[in-house]
Amino acid sequence: MATENAKKKGALDWYFKTNLLRRILIGLVLGAIVGVVLGFFPDAVGPYVGAIKFFGDLFIRLLKMIVVPVILFSLITGAASIAPSRLGRVGVKVMVYYLLTSAFAVTIGLVFANIFRPGLGFNIIGAAGAAGKAAAAPTISQILLNIVPTNPVESLTKGDVLPIIFFAVVFGLGISFVKDSKNDKIAKGADTLYDVCNAAAETMYKIVGGIMQYAPVGVFVLISIVFAQQGPKAIGPLLIVTLTVYIGLLVHLFGVYGGILAINKLGFIRYWKGANEAIITAFVTRSSGGTLPITLRVTEENLGVPRTISSFSLPLGATINMDGTAIYLGVCAMFIGYATGNPLTFNQQLTVVITATLASIGTAGVPGAGAIMLLMVLESIGLKVTEGSAVAAAYAMILGIDALLDMGRTALNVAGDITGTAIVAKSEKELDLAKWGK
Repeated sequence: MATENAKKKGALDWYFKTNLLRRILIGLVLGAIVGVVLGFFPDAVGPYVGAIKFFGDLFIRLLKMIVVPVILFSLITGAASIAPSRLGRVGVKVMVYYLLTSAFAVTIGLVFANIFRPGLGFNIIGAAGAAGKAAAAPTISQILLNIVPTNPVESLTKGDVLPIIFFAVVFGLGISFVKDSKNDKIAKGADTLYDVCNAAAETMYKIVGGIMQYAPVGVFVLISIVFAQQGPKAIGPLLIVTLTVYIGLLVHLFGVYGGILAINKLGFIRYWKGANEAIITAFVTRSSGGTLPITLRVTEENLGVPRTISSFSLPLGATINMDGTAIYLGVCAMFIGYATGNPLTFNQQLTVVITATLASIGTAGVPGAGAIMLLMVLESIGLKVTEGSAVAAAYAMILGIDALLDMGRTALNVAGDITGTAIVAKSEKELDLAKWGK
């Protein structure tokens, strides 16, 4: 009996013990091959799609299932973890830097997406032949007003992303302040509430991790359907998306971070020599959190930032600073809009900026954070990811190359953390300028 159970347990070891990135890439490649081959047999495409689309639709539904609870609990936890005592001068400077550079980043992504127009003329169709459909674009004032929910429960029920984000951040900050209450009973209750939200967030991360184990199957099915219906012409738009994202990442690194360093009279070459170990590690591992020990070490030893500042700003940055992801979101949202015949209006692009900036506060710790945030952004601009739709097909294409894009965006995220930490330390006159050759 024990031997039989061991055999059953090990039946899928070859799958679960293989690197997830490799499995997703294999799913992408095999899906593309199967789809291209099917393209030579038009009569077989319909029966194939009808037989297999269930498994692709299941993947989309699983992802949509976790979006709202991930937003709610991760943002509450992220905001509540910032102690009011740390939200002094240093905390405000760090928060402002992270949020402003994230807004700049998503804007850069949108600018280059408007220049290169990835997906334009692709005219993708969904598994059921459904075209993408965008909601009517509201005015700028309405966008800003709609951020504040009149009924948070209703927003949660409807899945309205911006109001959920706003409420979660405000609620989390409220918990943070109540935890510091002089009334022990109230403070203890707030600690308990925080622990519950934190446990719920961690539970959601586990569920996301489980869903991502199904990602290779979902990617294979969805990509095979796309290529069966669209043919090899789908390769070109994906290459343009990748090129556009990496151009945006480089412009942000040299233009924004380089410019900020120059304004503060700190040399970019010195910065790169001190920070490159952490940035390259982030590129390879695709994990800001996993790179954090190296980031702390190089920031202190090579760039002269005292631990009193880096120990606060770097862990915070690994949680809320997502400049690379913001660029990715801008480009990919534009790609999906172009590919489905719904180019984003100016107001929709403004909504992307707001959503990506606010969502960055808590979702960086989520496995597959970029893919989850992209779902949030698409929902906020009215491009609904529903099973069998063109939007779902375009989203699946992005998911297939997400790992490649994730390497660059994670490296930029860490580069931004280090830059902000150095700038804040200099503004507080605590930076060891000897490390910068001064």
